[in-house]
Amino acid sequence: MPRLTRSIPRYRKHKASGKAVVALSGQDFYLGPYGTKISKLEYDRVVVEWLARGRTPILDEDRDGEITIVELIAAYRKHAERYYRKAGRVTNEVTAILSAAGIAKQLYARDPASSFGPLKLQAVQQTMIRAGWSRRHINKQISRIVRMFGWGVSQELVPGAVAHALREVKGLHKGRTEARETAPVMPVEDSVVNATLEHLPAVVADMVRIQRLTGCRPEEVCLIRPCDIDTTTAEAWPYRPMSHKTEHKGRERVIFIGPKAQAILRPYLLRDKQTFCFSPAEAERKRLAQRHEERTTPLSCGNRPGTNRKAQRERPAGERYTTGSYRRAIHRACEMAFQMPPALRRGPKGETLEGKAQRIKLAREWRAKHTWHPNQLRHSAATEIRKRFGLEAAQVTLGHAAADVTQIYAERDLLQAAAVMAQVG
Repeated sequence: MPRLTRSIPRYRKHKASGKAVVALSGQDFYLGPYGTKISKLEYDRVVVEWLARGRTPILDEDRDGEITIVELIAAYRKHAERYYRKAGRVTNEVTAILSAAGIAKQLYARDPASSFGPLKLQAVQQTMIRAGWSRRHINKQISRIVRMFGWGVSQELVPGAVAHALREVKGLHKGRTEARETAPVMPVEDSVVNATLEHLPAVVADMVRIQRLTGCRPEEVCLIRPCDIDTTTAEAWPYRPMSHKTEHKGRERVIFIGPKAQAILRPYLLRDKQTFCFSPAEAERKRLAQRHEERTTPLSCGNRPGTNRKAQRERPAGERYTTGSYRRAIHRACEMAFQMPPALRRGPKGETLEGKAQRIKLAREWRAKHTWHPNQLRHSAATEIRKRFGLEAAQVTLGHAAADVTQIYAERDLLQAAAVMAQVG
């Protein structure tokens, strides 16, 4: 019979000692004389605490051992997979947590969690620097590790003094660390976007146009459904995404779609109200149909439509674009639009490991100069709105709670400052 992993462990009698016992996560907890009221109350207590921890091990006061770093990471992973969810799916925050915890696990897997102090956390920090991680990313990852130990304190798995001491480790400051700095995200020029559009699938090209016009986030353009848009208003359609970045904070997100974006979006609204407007499966069908129209070989020769396909593709087209597939489609179009050298895409037969590493390095440098990503469209829209209508208008349009966040997205109008100083200074 299959094991009932979601059942409640039962109250049992330990024959050798005559005590009541319950097994939780492979640990035996002795509750007192079997059949007594005290033992049954103790059974209720340890089971409730075990369930509150997400069925993770509870430290038994009678045991000599302590929870280790690897055990704490395993327990926190279960909590994170339940907590960091949107629209029924685990968010990327869990992946980031596991990446940060992986460094601590690599260095101190079997050490007691109670022995993890500021010096060990700084050792983890230095390991991240040597791995080539950026300064801002390292600071975020260190804060995730500290948060994990804070959760351990709340679950009585780690002494409170541990988390308190870890919070005293300061983040890395610019110019005072060997960690590399990342370039700020800048708006992408419309001329660059237009050159890329010619090489994008029609569906993705329309997604790019709509995001550039509305200033929405990449995830928000991927989630557009007819049922989320109110088309009864005359001027601007309000669009309320089914999920957005700040929904866990109780904030509402409304994106207004103007006439230009409406004209692009209108054909995609003629479908089932609950389905996504931008579908990779639909884009693939359009691509194959276009290839069939451009076919020069007679139908009596060569492959007939639908016969030269794999039965099971490694990555079948999904119901909607994700931020990853959306970004990859843009990068592929950039490689075609700006003519990435073929030698950087695929190495020759018998390529050595050193040659492959060098080719990957050169390809990464080429992509850094010639490709752009969807978040830059949001920066472009923010910059234009800020210049034309002011900071407050940009803040409301982008859905920011504070104006200082909008300052990050909106490029400062340096040309205007230069013109002023040319006359004043």
